[in-house]
Amino acid sequence: MASLPAVRLGVAPHDTMEKYQILQELSPGALGVNVVVEEVKTKVKHVIKQVQCIDHHHASQALEELMPLLQLQHPHISVYEELFQMWDSEASSMFLCLVMEYNPESFQDVIEAKRKEKAVIDSEWLQTMLVQVLDALEYLHHLDILHRNLKPSNIALVRRNHCKLQDLSCQALMTHRAKWNVRAEEDPCKKSWMAPEALNFSFSKKSDIWSLGCIILDLASCSFFTGVEAMHLRKSLRQQPGGLRSVLETMAEREVPLADTFLILLPEMLQVNPTERITIKDVIRITFGRGSLKSSSSALTLHGPGIPEEVASMLLEGNMASILEVMQTFSSHPEVQLRAMKRLMSMPEDQLGLPWPSELVAVVIAVMKQQERILEVQLCACTLLLHILSKALVRNMDTKVSWDNSFSSVLLSAMRSHPDSTRLIVKAYNLLTMVSGHESASELLQKAGLCELILQHLTIFLQDRDICLSGLGLLWALLVDAIIMKKDTLEKFPALIIQVLAAHPEDVDMAEAGCAVLWLLSLLELAAFRVAVVEEGSSGLSLLQETYHLYSDDPEVVENLCMLLAHLASYSEGPARHPSLWAEEILPELEYSGIRALAQDIEDRFPSSLEVVSYARKVLLSLETVACPSPGDGELPGVACDLSGDLPALP
Repeated sequence: MASLPAVRLGVAPHDTMEKYQILQELSPGALGVNVVVEEVKTKVKHVIKQVQCIDHHHASQALEELMPLLQLQHPHISVYEELFQMWDSEASSMFLCLVMEYNPESFQDVIEAKRKEKAVIDSEWLQTMLVQVLDALEYLHHLDILHRNLKPSNIALVRRNHCKLQDLSCQALMTHRAKWNVRAEEDPCKKSWMAPEALNFSFSKKSDIWSLGCIILDLASCSFFTGVEAMHLRKSLRQQPGGLRSVLETMAEREVPLADTFLILLPEMLQVNPTERITIKDVIRITFGRGSLKSSSSALTLHGPGIPEEVASMLLEGNMASILEVMQTFSSHPEVQLRAMKRLMSMPEDQLGLPWPSELVAVVIAVMKQQERILEVQLCACTLLLHILSKALVRNMDTKVSWDNSFSSVLLSAMRSHPDSTRLIVKAYNLLTMVSGHESASELLQKAGLCELILQHLTIFLQDRDICLSGLGLLWALLVDAIIMKKDTLEKFPALIIQVLAAHPEDVDMAEAGCAVLWLLSLLELAAFRVAVVEEGSSGLSLLQETYHLYSDDPEVVENLCMLLAHLASYSEGPARHPSLWAEEILPELEYSGIRALAQDIEDRFPSSLEVVSYARKVLLSLETVACPSPGDGELPGVACDLSGDLPALP
């Protein structure tokens, strides 16, 4: 076959070769001559593979098979840039020219360098390369495309940590028996990478797996095998696969990276019978599902690209236990964590370990700690935890959440790390509300500064309905049957809640939640005086009246409002019961603000609700003691004694 001169003298349609200047000829490949060329105009280098064809029909058939490869799009596959036919007048033969990206180095160069040094392959580099190669081959196999010509020299190194599969072939070219026989005689090493069945021109996805197994074997054994020894080993495995065992033992003895993984993987890839050989998906699962990667998987993030989507998807196809293993193995990979948590959310309930999968929760909490700065991970983790807990509660309302301090501390830390994310704050509030009923949780959350955080959020996000509602709900859950740890902080809430209610005057849910929390604070002797007494020219009582007039038809709002007013009115019992509050100021303020008329209206409107009526009557009875003081007490200034329940005459 004509070599370099054939390229110079050949004429392609529209003089295709005219735009290239030939720089050098590389070692011939199994199918033809490779030359490095440079585009005359752009000075960009390429490699052109010249494949001599039997005739025009053969060239056209190969060209038709290769054309779809021009459409491939993958970061780790070197796509053909141009394909064309060319007639060589000197050789009187048709050539198919394949224009490829030029990369001067390949896996072969790395293997030979390490072989010369008798040094093992760098662990981080090996893992990074495996991720990329497996992802690229899975992409091809998913499209039912075979490589057919996998070997170290056909995995180019674009950069130290970036490789690409190159020189993909086709059926028409790989089944040219005469050409293969000639090349095999010229260089016996050429066929040593091929699967046993491929020697008989039977190619499949499984033959690619064999070739990839040989490449991995060469990478792992280059520190103790010469090139000739490695070639003989590859050939011998076609007849004597048992010879692999001693090689694997040597790998373990010499502490070759991933030796324990290869101990399982390579025998499965190098099965003589292709039907017994594993698929690319199996290769990925075995490679990345092994514990051997746990200690160093972070290298893939620190020193190279992350786990490709297809690889991550395959790893996450198993049950909950296998997904959790993947999450722990690749804890430093946020893209894997996000996919894993979304996969868990899509799983059937009977596979989630309900009512409370403690192992799953522990893994998610660990992920949140490690990926604290990544908002998307925090949001997804909170969503998953809410999903699990809601499913558990639907199944069993008596479900008890296994709570420890790490659960709440990671949520508090997440909110502090992302103070502007209202979505995260709401999700975290909802989760904390669910766990706050756990024994000792409320006290620990108060000590951790949760009340201060709620105070800060309600102040900053006063107009945000979701934050205000979830914040009030969490505050309620914290204070019910709780020991008050930081009274000075809680004393700031009544005035702020009044502001929240004023900011959402037509929101019935806000009115109900706000009144309920104010009532609870009043029980804790933290709200009565601040709600009732005029402060800076405005009273919370006037807002409560407005709330009642807006939602007088809503029994829940009215009941919460009545509970609060009844407790405020209970301060008529004086300092003996409430020594820390000014009862003599609260009751007059209730009277002055028209609460008597409001309580009377509630009693009249809800006669069938015994609880509401009892609260209303309690208010009225307390206010009668103000309107009609005991003998010797004297009347309150400016208040007329009137038992009719009408609004007192103001001065």
